Amino acid sequence: MHLNPIQLFDAESSTFTYILSAPGSREAVIVDPVDRHLERDLRHLQRLGLKLAYVLETHAHADHVTSAGELRGLTGAKAAVPSGCGIAPAEMQLNDGDVLTFGNGEMIEVIHTSGHTAGSMSYVWRGNVFTGDTLLIDGCGRTDFQSGSADALYDSVTRKLFALPVDTRVWPGHDYKGQSVSTIGWEKRNNVRLANRSREAFVKLMGELNLPKPRLIDVAVPANQNLGLPHGG
Repeated sequence: MHLNPIQLFDAESSTFTYILSAPGSREAVIVDPVDRHLERDLRHLQRLGLKLAYVLETHAHADHVTSAGELRGLTGAKAAVPSGCGIAPAEMQLNDGDVLTFGNGEMIEVIHTSGHTAGSMSYVWRGNVFTGDTLLIDGCGRTDFQSGSADALYDSVTRKLFALPVDTRVWPGHDYKGQSVSTIGWEKRNNVRLANRSREAFVKLMGELNLPKPRLIDVAVPANQNLGLPHGG
């Protein structure tokens, strides 16, 4: 049975956070939480009577600081992160093909979708895919820092994400245009950067974006590799 996640938004970094839960259990998972919304997210969990089992990261973010470490400390949840992102303090280092279980038999499938960063992961749960900064609605993440690769992102999207059922709902890590959700089928047909575009044309396009360096990258990435906690914390 398809279930939608709870989708929450950080206006400053245009980041989506997701809370996953299912009938029959109080356990929940949170994906890509943002430090400035710690209290908001805790209130959501409390209001719904949920107990956090895992804090899940799609990658080490460059545009905001995670609240994963604080959530772990306050709730007893385990941090589960991509193994290739250098987030050493996390209890669980996830690899391609891993399955994370919570609640009453709920399963989250781990897919390594490198390109935005070398370690980026996407997560599949109940007909949904949480794509982080790999696949956005009518776009994709940049590939010009953190060991990013346009070649790798093209493969991750076209060979892995676009291989999911066409009605799989796409829940991205960001949106800058007021959108919230898409489907794999729509993105395969319409994504302005990836649909019907050759690898060579995609790599050329990404190489010509000339985007400014993320304002917080020098602070956010080291902090996020320590789950958002001060080093030594």
